[in-house]
Amino acid sequence: MARAAKKPGAAKIRSAAFRRIRSDHQSELAEDYVELIADLIDEKGEARGSDIAMRLGVANATVVKTLKRLQDAGLVSQEPYRSIFLTGDGWKMAEDGRRKHKIVETFLLALGVSEETARIDSEGIEHHVSEETLKAMARFLARRMV
Repeated sequence: MARAAKKPGAAKIRSAAFRRIRSDHQSELAEDYVELIADLIDEKGEARGSDIAMRLGVANATVVKTLKRLQDAGLVSQEPYRSIFLTGDGWKMAEDGRRKHKIVETFLLALGVSEETARIDSEGIEHHVSEETLKAMARFLARRMV
């Protein structure tokens, strides 16, 4: 059976989408860590590696390795046996992630998705949603509130 011809340029569009997703995946871990660190600081007044490991369900060694990468990227600062601090760039990333998460979660709730599913799904979607789509979601939500 012959395959149906696809629109011209479909391969280019899919290729661009794959590149963007790979790029999104590279920053996803950093975004999750800085958001969690911000949450811990807000909740407890400090963030410690052991708290991060417990919340993420990973080994302390994994957290240490990731924190080193985040420090090299200028997102966190820390000293041995001390709390972890977010830099200005780290706080900016955490707040941007929170903003995205809130819009996506509220949008999913507006669609009728259950609270638990909306919370879980928005955690993954926030890393991949474009600013254009976020703005459209926010406009949709604003119209519903009027």
